[in-house]
Amino acid sequence: MGSQLHMFMFPFMARGHMIPVVDMAKFLSSRGIKITIVTTPLNSISISNSLHASKSLSVSQIHLLILEFPSVRVGLPDGCENFDSVLSPAMFPKFISALNLLQTPFEEAVMEHRPHCILADAFFPWANDVAAKFGIPRLNFNGTSFFSYCASEFMRIHEPYNHVSSDTEPFLIPYLPGEIAFTKMKLSQLVRENVKNDVTDFLKRAQESGSASYGVVMNSFYELESEYVDCFRNVLGRKAWHIGPLSLCNKVTEEKAQRGNGSTIDEHECLKWLDAKKPNSVVYVCFGSMTKFNSDQLKEIASGLEASEKNFIWVVRKVKREEEEEEEEDQDWSLEEFEQRMEGKGMIIRGWAPQVLILDHPAVGGFITHCGWNSTLEGVAAGVPMVTWPVSAEQFYNEKLVTEVLKVGVAVGVEKWVRIVGDFIGKGAVEKAIRRVMEGEEAEEMRNRAKELGEMARKAVAENGSSCSDLDALIKELKSLAF
Repeated sequence: MGSQLHMFMFPFMARGHMIPVVDMAKFLSSRGIKITIVTTPLNSISISNSLHASKSLSVSQIHLLILEFPSVRVGLPDGCENFDSVLSPAMFPKFISALNLLQTPFEEAVMEHRPHCILADAFFPWANDVAAKFGIPRLNFNGTSFFSYCASEFMRIHEPYNHVSSDTEPFLIPYLPGEIAFTKMKLSQLVRENVKNDVTDFLKRAQESGSASYGVVMNSFYELESEYVDCFRNVLGRKAWHIGPLSLCNKVTEEKAQRGNGSTIDEHECLKWLDAKKPNSVVYVCFGSMTKFNSDQLKEIASGLEASEKNFIWVVRKVKREEEEEEEEDQDWSLEEFEQRMEGKGMIIRGWAPQVLILDHPAVGGFITHCGWNSTLEGVAAGVPMVTWPVSAEQFYNEKLVTEVLKVGVAVGVEKWVRIVGDFIGKGAVEKAIRRVMEGEEAEEMRNRAKELGEMARKAVAENGSSCSDLDALIKELKSLAF
């Protein structure tokens, strides 16, 4: 009987979920583990590219297993296989139906290949049933921080938002260390209004499946949020392994540039532009792969950037032509004109950017982020202070971690959870927040703290570091169950 551990990994079909799982696969394969990444035809393309960019020999231990995505069967447009392309709320229940239809082919694949364990995204709650059927452990991958995982669990269990008289009255999140105050406005509309439908039922199942799984693997490191790792293990009483920051497994430029998607800009051109700038003089602005601001909001961001008088790199999501026609373009403002006016001072990237490469560059001194966990952690690992601009999902929790617990960022002032389009923020708030992270004593203190965390992040994934040791402990435990 061979003693090579074989793990099935099944990331949710969204870039923010696939990227860390592919990074994790690289980490695990470098320790001699055979990995099968389960995905769908279109999503396999970016995963393959990301693996091919790796210079590590162990990547040959990673295989792809492709399941057809039943988009047409559930009434989604053909080729809609990734959650990032689900823009209308009406498509969401259909996407969930498609996810549920993957259970049978996934089960057949497990039966055929007999892996020793399954690591599946939280959005596949039925993976628990599949694992139980074959008597193997199911690990849950939750692509967020321990802080926000604990916060959302205490929110779900105790519903403190039901005891306030208005949407803006602050309340404390019970049992969460650090006396963290929150408001109802920063929760999703589904929670705020106590909606009961197929979507909320699915989300509830996804959250509950976490506590029923063998344990949770987290993209974080102990020194970053030790109180919340302990809270997760001791108060929630669950098994967890922190093995991040996973982005640090990418060592070479090409590998960093190809994470998640081919960059829409030549990375060398981008680095050359940054090389010409002074240390800590550039603000990097990026809101992840889901957020889609309207032209009024883009105009305010542009005005705020210009007023701050800082150099900047701004990643603007491409708006599809048909969406543009629906939305009346502001006649006296266009992104193209702004781009021309800012030539030399600002660089605009449309689409996908080599984010890790940019953040790691010494010229970058501040990061305006939507507080998605991958971005937040990449900012931490690069030692860059942040302007927090949460939009939806668990981003408001991550904002609290960055601004109140770690004290390496300032909030731009978003008050309300609004899926995809975000709450409106004016140019004055943008300029003020940029100046706070880039100038003066407060900025200096934040930068020093951020640099310390960046140093700790690198030590965590190095030999004998906290994440490295947790990864070894996880592998040892899985082997003891398998052989």
